[in-house]
Amino acid sequence: MHPALKKLRFSVKPLPVEGNRPVELARTMAVHPLTYQELPYDPEYSLYAGRLTPERMTNATPDEMYWKARQGIIFRHTGEHPYEISGPDALTLLQRIFPRDVSKVTPGRCSYQFACYHDGGMITDGLLLRVAEDRFWFAQADGDLFSWYKAHAAGLDVTISEPNVWVSQIQGPNSMKLLEHLLHGDMPQPWRYFDWAEVTMAGQKVIISRTGFTNELGWEIYFRPENDIEMLGDLILEEGTKMGMILTATPGFRGRRIEAGLLSAGQDFTSGTTPFSVGLGKFLDFDCGDFVGREALLKADRACRTWGLRVDGGTALRGDTLTIAGEKVGRVTSSTWSPFQVCGVGIVHMNSAEIGPGSVVEVECVDGTTRWAELCALPMYDPKGEFVRGINTTVPTGPAPWGGVSKTGAATKSA
Repeated sequence: MHPALKKLRFSVKPLPVEGNRPVELARTMAVHPLTYQELPYDPEYSLYAGRLTPERMTNATPDEMYWKARQGIIFRHTGEHPYEISGPDALTLLQRIFPRDVSKVTPGRCSYQFACYHDGGMITDGLLLRVAEDRFWFAQADGDLFSWYKAHAAGLDVTISEPNVWVSQIQGPNSMKLLEHLLHGDMPQPWRYFDWAEVTMAGQKVIISRTGFTNELGWEIYFRPENDIEMLGDLILEEGTKMGMILTATPGFRGRRIEAGLLSAGQDFTSGTTPFSVGLGKFLDFDCGDFVGREALLKADRACRTWGLRVDGGTALRGDTLTIAGEKVGRVTSSTWSPFQVCGVGIVHMNSAEIGPGSVVEVECVDGTTRWAELCALPMYDPKGEFVRGINTTVPTGPAPWGGVSKTGAATKSA
């Protein structure tokens, strides 16, 4: 990549329509119905699963957004794209598409799923909701699965459709307090991690799930066409603001999802990685039928090559920037600064499975310098996911700095 491109980012900006001229490309960049809430903050957007998702806003810095997710509450309109798979053979199709047993997902529950190509390379991932016995929504990350569903549906009595559902996230230690305040009636029971429920909010039936992309306590709301989305969205924002809630963009949760080891489709896994190589092998169920990629994955190397990275005093540059003794040993797939650990954090994919947690490397950083860094396990803390499950309700009062790497290349300690 040309050096000039390494220091640039590319984004989509909302601009007024000139006169009455048509905008032919508008349908390729679908806009969340609540995007108008972001417009006062000079937003910039990236394209995600055919939808726009906020990449930057001026209402808060990335660090301020991070701390809101860790200590308070945030509101984020996502680019997640739910598609509906329904009909008598819906389960049969999904058992072909996903390598994790879909039959175990009962109505009222969600499941993390991903899809693979025939050679075991990964397409994308997302959240599967079984909204009825023969009806599913898959809220996918970036990538194309609609065509993949259609290609594998031959001979099946199944319908793949666009339900025109939009997803927003409410995340942080105070998220359940806001939900309880908004609901007409009691909180859903049960209300476990990865449950979904239809509830009444402002006189309307809405679907919510106890999920999110921060690994903090939180929930997501699925706005359907029959909902008054603007009324509901304004209500959530108005009542949440009273609790200190702010709208956030991608940088506000990037650090937290990296620390939690939540992989980003197209970055941390690609068509060139298998579930094993990125640490997702535990989700493969070879006994659930002949899913796409099964034969290739049975023969695949099962070693994990994806780990976390902590950088001493800087932020790693994405790309093939990891070296040991001058030899390139891996690539940085995601990177940012952690206000909590007070160091750069990242997700890396190593060339060799022999280089893992505890290994010390050198990494090129965004400021042009080369720094020491240490590989670590993911998640970087809260290994049992007790925050997201509401088991650990401790709210961090401030940073817990990582000890760093010694000048001789030996790690001093981990956070």
